[in-house]
Amino acid sequence: MPGQQKTTFRRATFAGGCFWCMVHPFDQQPGVLAVISGYTGGSVPNPTYAAVCTGTTGHLEAIQIAYDADVIGYPELLATFWRQIDPTDSEGQFADRGQSYQTAIFYHDAEQQRMAEASKAELEATNQFSRPIVTKILAAGHFYPAEEYHQAFYLKNPHHYRRYRAGSGRDLFLAAHWGEKD
Repeated sequence: MPGQQKTTFRRATFAGGCFWCMVHPFDQQPGVLAVISGYTGGSVPNPTYAAVCTGTTGHLEAIQIAYDADVIGYPELLATFWRQIDPTDSEGQFADRGQSYQTAIFYHDAEQQRMAEASKAELEATNQFSRPIVTKILAAGHFYPAEEYHQAFYLKNPHHYRRYRAGSGRDLFLAAHWGEKD
């Protein structure tokens, strides 16, 4: 129709440890249309939470974001991602240990790959961390939404969510390194 503005929808996929803790920071941003908790990076089709937790599927807990690129850009999403994780921990995130809790940026095209690599290099150049940044940058593969009870967990179980974030050490780390809280 004449006069209507075309919206540019895109996807972004990030693994930042427990997916419960990754939804809220993105869900609150203008231009973010949806944030889905799920699993990606593995070799087993249709994984379940129980299977992923065994560490045998190769999947990481992740979030997939649908966003309006005319409102929010991928660089802003990357900046939010980096401020939610410990990018130097190769064994998981905070209290969550194991392969399924490792961090990664899953790019959907060459431009996202370029921007992700540039953002990682910029963060490394700040010397903000005493250890090397180990977050991987990988091509996006199939993303499997997690079970319904994992979706928007911070809204469904706000008290449990806040206790989990604080008890895991995530909030202390983020405050110490970024001066921010979720």
